[in-house]
Amino acid sequence: MIKKFSLLTLGAALVAVPVLAAPGDGDRDAVQTRADVQTRAAEMFAKMDVNKDGKLDAADRAARHAEMQAKRFASLDADGNGSISKAEWDQHGADRAAKRAERGDKRGGMRGHHGKRGGHHGMMMGKADSDGDKAISQAEFQTAALARFDAADANKDGQVTPEERKAQRGAWRAKRGGAAPAAPVNP
Repeated sequence: MIKKFSLLTLGAALVAVPVLAAPGDGDRDAVQTRADVQTRAAEMFAKMDVNKDGKLDAADRAARHAEMQAKRFASLDADGNGSISKAEWDQHGADRAAKRAERGDKRGGMRGHHGKRGGHHGMMMGKADSDGDKAISQAEFQTAALARFDAADANKDGQVTPEERKAQRGAWRAKRGGAAPAAPVNP
């Protein structure tokens, strides 16, 4: 059970892989090349490899989780005294409610998980961990990123256009039971 849980939680390491299919500078109209994907994958791997041991595994996930918990705690502990008072807790709740109201956020609860543990992230982990060692090496991470790029590159010209990215997202949604797939792009 623990090994299965570790495999699924490590899938979070690959959450960023779909992001590799989109330009990093916020320009959604940019064309992206394989070289762009390789560069971004290397940068993301370096950032995600918290303990710098050359692989993404449960240790990295635990370190990242601890880092995030420490930041969350610090944001709640307004007076910095090492404990969270009821007043600080209540203020945090009021601040979150105000932000949701400002955004018009009516979702609440766990967003993005659709009530499932692991989900497609666990499947992505299984695909990227080609040697089955429950860790993702930089080479495995690069291979997974390039496979996603190749899947999006409909005309196989070594570039992914915004239209190709849109078509790929539509195909993913359709595969997951969402919207109908977008028509393939053949420039």
